[in-house]
Amino acid sequence: MLPKKKDAHYAVHYRNPEDGKSVTIKARTIADSSLGITFVAISDFIFKSSKLVVNPDEEALMKRFENVKTLHLSIYHIISIEEVGESVDGITFKQDKSNILVMPGAAPTPPTPPKS
Repeated sequence: MLPKKKDAHYAVHYRNPEDGKSVTIKARTIADSSLGITFVAISDFIFKSSKLVVNPDEEALMKRFENVKTLHLSIYHIISIEEVGESVDGITFKQDKSNILVMPGAAPTPPTPPKS
């Protein structure tokens, strides 16, 4: 695998479990979490700050994650993960989770239309 350029990163969209609001955070590293298969480890956060333009949401995220080394986020709170930038090679995980079995009835069934 080729090394990624500095501008390649991930945009993680997730629902904040504290208040239910949608949050987007940028990070350079996404990997398996040591907490188990239902968590994703997000680290190397990216914050773009400009002295001319103040973005209150960006400032709040910077304060929230200023001392956080790694965010272990539940997959049930993640809305989407986008890989952006040049030299995009895709996410690779050390533990392959592709053999997870989904039990029947786990997904909701769509309602049946009424008979006429």
